[in-house]
Amino acid sequence: MYKINEIFETIQGEASYTGVPSIFLRLQGCPVGCAWCDTKQTWDINPTYRISLDKTVEKKADSQWWAEATPEQILAMFKQRGYLAKHVVITGGEPCMFDLVPVCELLHEAGYSTQIETSGTFEIKVPEQTWVTVSPKINMRGGYDVLASAMQRADEIKHPVAMQKHVEELELLFEQTGVKPKLVYLQPISQKTSATKLAIDTCMKKNWRLSVQVHKYIGIN
Repeated sequence: MYKINEIFETIQGEASYTGVPSIFLRLQGCPVGCAWCDTKQTWDINPTYRISLDKTVEKKADSQWWAEATPEQILAMFKQRGYLAKHVVITGGEPCMFDLVPVCELLHEAGYSTQIETSGTFEIKVPEQTWVTVSPKINMRGGYDVLASAMQRADEIKHPVAMQKHVEELELLFEQTGVKPKLVYLQPISQKTSATKLAIDTCMKKNWRLSVQVHKYIGIN
């Protein structure tokens, strides 16, 4: 059973899959504690806020309400809603608090591709063909370390930056884990000029890539 905060269809706005029509499956629960998190409503799993699965697709605003569902119920909801996208992004919260193999395998059998977005602080349990985006959360309030195994499994690294120290922390993480990823995206934590300039300048110097959260610029979920 997976704890689900919301399900919605939109355009992926970040990193390698930017522009791809996607179904977002947002899971509830995260102890990492990122100061700039824009989905803090997913942190706590409070029984008081439990709802039925159909209510997760009717949300008009961020909320702590969550539902519980099996992989089969999730797939049935996609079909019931008439979603056309064939790419599923499993995010959170922290999706790797759950074993994602059952839901991903079922989705693959039904003709979907899958992607997860994780902080890298929990063991990643997904099929081999699932695209793994690790956005390493370093020195966060929750006190969780970024796992070397998560960095090694990553298909891409997507790192939020606002100050030079965030770049330095990422470089140190690469040294500590011995990982030299092929795809590294820097993503400004805000749309502020200084953060964006830092990301652009660093990408130019290191031959990394820029991720600018396209969905926020064009005003969609």
